[in-house]
Amino acid sequence: MADGLPQVLVIGAGVSGLTAGLCLAEAGWPVRLWTARLPQQTTSAVAGAVWAPRAHEPVAKTLSWTKQSLHEFRRLANDPTTGVQMTRALIAGKALEVDTAPTGADLIPDLHAVDPAHMPMGFRVGFHATLPMIDMPRYLDYLTRRLAAAGCDIEIRPIRSLAEAADTAPIVINCAGLGARELAGDDTLRPVFGQHVVLANPGLTDMFVERTDDPQWACYFPHPERVVCGGIRIPDRWDTTPDPAVTERILCDCRRLEPRLAEVTAVETITGLRPDRPSVRVQVEEIGTARCIHNYGHGGDGVALSWGCAREVVRLAGAEG
Repeated sequence: MADGLPQVLVIGAGVSGLTAGLCLAEAGWPVRLWTARLPQQTTSAVAGAVWAPRAHEPVAKTLSWTKQSLHEFRRLANDPTTGVQMTRALIAGKALEVDTAPTGADLIPDLHAVDPAHMPMGFRVGFHATLPMIDMPRYLDYLTRRLAAAGCDIEIRPIRSLAEAADTAPIVINCAGLGARELAGDDTLRPVFGQHVVLANPGLTDMFVERTDDPQWACYFPHPERVVCGGIRIPDRWDTTPDPAVTERILCDCRRLEPRLAEVTAVETITGLRPDRPSVRVQVEEIGTARCIHNYGHGGDGVALSWGCAREVVRLAGAEG
């Protein structure tokens, strides 16, 4: 016990686990973090990581959590060591049906429609905005340093069950991502395969995101030294082997939209499995005498939801029975 607060065990070192652990530790809770993989080996490390509001269930809560994250990312963008920057974005669609403003439009900074005459070829409608864009390898290192400064180190220690964790600490935070499928016995959680191609940055500063419901789309996110290009969504695929055909399609789409990308070669292809669920789960479950707070099922929006969900975790940790 420290200052009357019980020990907390956080499971998982992706962006959700690091952020939840950080918020708890900085609020005075004694925190330990166990993980099967270091932050740079998690799915979070290969995320495109652009903040944007989306209508995940439960919608009212997820939009609130997204808004809280926006506030934090705008603050972090003032520190170049975080890997967060506020970036001008073009959000474009090919169909007239996307002429309506995006979900959560009232939350999006500087959102305004683009003159159709200024749209890239093949796109009919679009919006400009200024969005937080996060360079995930740098950002995960920043969170790790800040977590250590708050007194919490990361321990490589896979666990077999939540009951095992509950025997260790009276409060357990389950941020295991896709691993929660087995740990929590949650068969509604499923993998959604994603793939990005990373190129050297030829001098790009603005990002591009195609707005579509299709399982594949064009996007590129320019960080100071690299450009992350995508994207694709393949539900229920567990194999993380890069698909050369997907790589070629991504490069073709992005180079057509931005010819300067044709001047640089691909550095690497990265893949990951998004932890998809019908609704984001931030919920308390009693396991024996321990309180387990689940924080998983964020799909492709773990970064955008991270700070809001982490603060909800802190609230639930301190709530009475």
